[in-house]
Amino acid sequence: MSDILKDVEKKMTLAVDHLKKEYQALRTNRVNPQMLDDVKVEVYGSMTPIKSLGSITVQERNLIVTPFDPSTATAIVKGIQTSPLKLNPIQDKSVIRVPVPPLNEELRKDIAKQAKQKMEQSKTAVRDIRKQGNDTVREEKKNGTITEDMMKGLEKKIQELTDKYCKVLDETYVVKEKEILTV
Repeated sequence: MSDILKDVEKKMTLAVDHLKKEYQALRTNRVNPQMLDDVKVEVYGSMTPIKSLGSITVQERNLIVTPFDPSTATAIVKGIQTSPLKLNPIQDKSVIRVPVPPLNEELRKDIAKQAKQKMEQSKTAVRDIRKQGNDTVREEKKNGTITEDMMKGLEKKIQELTDKYCKVLDETYVVKEKEILTV
């Protein structure tokens, strides 16, 4: 019985953690190596995450990508150019410099909108987890494992968890939105 609640809470925590990870890849006014986490590069006949191909560091307003294999530098430049980040890398021998210009107002609003969409997707995931938890509780009731009162109590606790995690998602979004919109 409490295993159902633990499972629901664990899954909801994972949904919040996933949103935070997604937010790391969003561009803000701060230059951050995680900006390139979602960039995939075609090398060796397959799409490979850029972080598997080299080290990424920050130097002032530049990302510095140092490929482990210098022959992949051109492919890395192409991967960054075709990414939705709208960045223009500069290849300097085997090192790639990626200047990150400050965000303009329009781009900041667009990124804030993306952040809101990601938050809404996470809320949908939390609600799906609630539905699965409630279905499990009802199945337990149907099987005679728990009483009607226990079922109602568990459904209420699952709803409280849903409210709690939706609020955490909202708070996470507000912090990220502020970070994005700050000049």
